[in-house]
Amino acid sequence: MNYVIGEMRRASTFLTRTLRSRTIKRLTNGGPDSAGETIFALSSGQGKCGVAVIRVSGPASALALRSLTGPRQSFPTPRKAFLRSIIHPHSEEMLDRGLVLWFPGPRSFTGEDCAELHIHGGPAVISGVLEALGSLSSLRPAEAGEFTRRAFHAGKLDLTEVEGLGDLIHAETEAQRRQALRQMAGDLGRLYHDWSQRLTRCLAHVEAFIDFSEDELIEDGVLNQVDESLSQLVREIEGHLSDERKGERLRSGVQVVIAGATNAGKSSLLNLLCQRPAAIVSPVAGTTRDVVETCVDIGGFPILLSDTAGLRDTQDTVEIEGVRRARERVQQADLALVVVDSSKLPRDPRHVAASLGGQLGEVLSGQASQRCLLVLNKSDLLSEEQSRGIQSALRERGDLPQACLLSCHTDSGVNGFLSVLKNSVQILCGDPLVGGPSLTQARHRAHLLECVRSLAQYRQYRDLDLALAAEGVRLALIGLGRITGRVGAEEILDIIFRDFCIGK
Repeated sequence: MNYVIGEMRRASTFLTRTLRSRTIKRLTNGGPDSAGETIFALSSGQGKCGVAVIRVSGPASALALRSLTGPRQSFPTPRKAFLRSIIHPHSEEMLDRGLVLWFPGPRSFTGEDCAELHIHGGPAVISGVLEALGSLSSLRPAEAGEFTRRAFHAGKLDLTEVEGLGDLIHAETEAQRRQALRQMAGDLGRLYHDWSQRLTRCLAHVEAFIDFSEDELIEDGVLNQVDESLSQLVREIEGHLSDERKGERLRSGVQVVIAGATNAGKSSLLNLLCQRPAAIVSPVAGTTRDVVETCVDIGGFPILLSDTAGLRDTQDTVEIEGVRRARERVQQADLALVVVDSSKLPRDPRHVAASLGGQLGEVLSGQASQRCLLVLNKSDLLSEEQSRGIQSALRERGDLPQACLLSCHTDSGVNGFLSVLKNSVQILCGDPLVGGPSLTQARHRAHLLECVRSLAQYRQYRDLDLALAAEGVRLALIGLGRITGRVGAEEILDIIFRDFCIGK
């Protein structure tokens, strides 16, 4: 009798855990139930263009395609383009002539039956075809992102690939395109999926040990294998997290702040980098009082460039606020460009390094010098002897950050400075094509940190309460599943029965 009660209790415990995991799966993977609805939308960009693409997805896609191309036309062969007249289904007025394509599910972007109309990109043509599709009772306009959402629910994309697709659409520089393309190709998702599989196996082994170890169906040492596997996994996740936010920085742009004393040429440097008069340049000290921001592409890397107020003591309340904002931006910057008027440096080269060190301290307020570049502007006002003296002083002083001597007025030395700036930004962002896939989203980082904390719970309770330890592994698995959008319980059951042959 006691044996039967024990078996019932173990079965009940395991069933409860399974149901809880399935509830988690439903909550994390669930979405609005739009099955059975057919949607349509313009999938190419807005505005006049040579070709516009209108996509239709859902069970009535074939009906929509027949309605707009006429019943007398042969139905298109899947995944081949056919030239057809596009007609209004009610008035039978010809709207355009274009290419039509048919993608029967599940071999389509959304996993559903899909049709595409490649028409001329004039606003009147696009409007007419969209109106014709909207006149069909079985169709409705798609909501924002609904095609991609359907692809996700159909298992065509995980959340990391969805985010990669979004990043690719919004990529403005070459490096951003490379990173987004790699993520959309599934590199990041495969890494997290591999970790999830290993966690799932560990959880299955712990659950099996809890429920069936008394029956001697579990081999000795299985928990030691789990300990080793989880320790290795924690090291890999922590290594992935210790990337200095390179992927996130590349995705959103490197924060570069131009700072320095008044009239050093900060606004001139901003205008030079963005190739337009973004900031007012004036010989009057204190012209810039607020932060002026602009986005620039430096060697394929995105930079959010900020010009700030000149740093000086002042009694002007507006300028005081500008100086406060300038110091705040320097504190937040990924890279500071400290602009110095080289014509005001000491004539004696022996005192140049000390003067630059003092100005750096004033701007950086004790921050690490490797987060900045020295920009020695107004080199056109120096004699050749002064220029050589400054360069010699910089070579002898190894504790100063890298310095560039240039003139925003004559463009002398600008190419060298741009090369140094590009290298600095590349170090901050990394090469998206080298090494493992980059962590690109703050959301990913939060869930991975949650995963590491949960695995610490396993280590904490491993010898005290194995059920609580298993809960830590389960929470870690849920954290990883939230990144990709896939959390399930069936995999755990499959591994238990496959690895241990329970009930054989």
